[in-house]
Amino acid sequence: MKKLLTLIFTLACFSSSVKSQTAYITNSTDGTVSVINVATGMVTDTITVGSYPTGVSVSPNGNMVYIANKNDNTVSVINTATNLVSATVPVGAAPRALAVSPDGSKVYVTNRGDSTLSVINTATNNVSSTILVGWVPYGVIVSPDGSKIYVGCIGEFSVKIINATTNFVSDTIQIGGNPYGLATSIDGSKIYVTSNSSNTVLVINSLNNTITDTIGVGIGPYGIAVNPNGSEIYVVNQDDNTVSVINSTTNVVTDVIPVGTYPTGISVSPDGSKVYVANTDFHSIGVINSVSHLVTDTIAVGNYPIAFGNFISSFTPAGIASKSKEAESILVYPNPSNASIIIETQHQASIEVVNGQGQIIKKINTTEIQTNIDISNFIKGVYFIIATTDNGITTIKFVKE
Repeated sequence: MKKLLTLIFTLACFSSSVKSQTAYITNSTDGTVSVINVATGMVTDTITVGSYPTGVSVSPNGNMVYIANKNDNTVSVINTATNLVSATVPVGAAPRALAVSPDGSKVYVTNRGDSTLSVINTATNNVSSTILVGWVPYGVIVSPDGSKIYVGCIGEFSVKIINATTNFVSDTIQIGGNPYGLATSIDGSKIYVTSNSSNTVLVINSLNNTITDTIGVGIGPYGIAVNPNGSEIYVVNQDDNTVSVINSTTNVVTDVIPVGTYPTGISVSPDGSKVYVANTDFHSIGVINSVSHLVTDTIAVGNYPIAFGNFISSFTPAGIASKSKEAESILVYPNPSNASIIIETQHQASIEVVNGQGQIIKKINTTEIQTNIDISNFIKGVYFIIATTDNGITTIKFVKE
């Protein structure tokens, strides 16, 4: 009898299929968030939050959405099961952006008005720490393994690197212009930074914290996102109303896509097929086909949407009924593991491995009772196994040591 060495939680109503994705768009001057069903392109709800919402970040399990409200110095916590604000957390002055840790335990909030980073404990919805960073912090991301936080400080043209264990700034990288948006490569080896005033994207080697490349893009680059398949990087250029497409292997711009006026936020669907752009002055979301690089849809939302950050949920919001009969009973062991895991299923299964950022990194169709997956090349951190069978959908968390 094998001993299961993990905390297993079954979420029968959850699926990682793109049909179940939901986008949360901050409408800055309305004080609202538009909820979009990605499959249908329809706005299904509008949620009232704080004053002048800008930044947004969805928790890895899709249960919560965190909204930075710039004008009232708070973060709104949205429960996706009800689409209601379940908590309002006071933070620093003029919060602008935020990012959730891969394990979902913390939210990091940049406070532009007082040059600090608030750390929210998601279990209590209280600020557990306040970190003094550089002048005018803006964009923020967390490394895939959760060990580092990167903050772009536009007032001093620098990127601060914070040790997530000690909450101290461990390094500072000087760049040539205002660092607004930040993104990480899938494996965490590279950090991409939009330099707004120099019309470039900087590539930082995360191992030695050096700038390895500078890529010319459009005018006024702002938000940035990486396709989950790792092939392309997308940059919104506010001042020429375009999206630059960068080949992640060559660091060369391969296409320029015209979008709506004054684009800001950008996110990619977890399957990598669609890119969503918040057109601030056009009061809409543009949908780009990632293969053809054409805008295939425009979705009207509230006034002046910003949606700066990760605004697409990686899982079906709780409360949406599954069509399946019941959850499948599966086992994952050993857990934690640093080399391989075994997945036991009772039936033929379609298995997806999803990282803490909600990105699908492996897909397997199996008819075997036991499936062995090599995880030796995975980055340390929290992952999810999503098994779909005729009996339903089950999600299990495991940890790569």
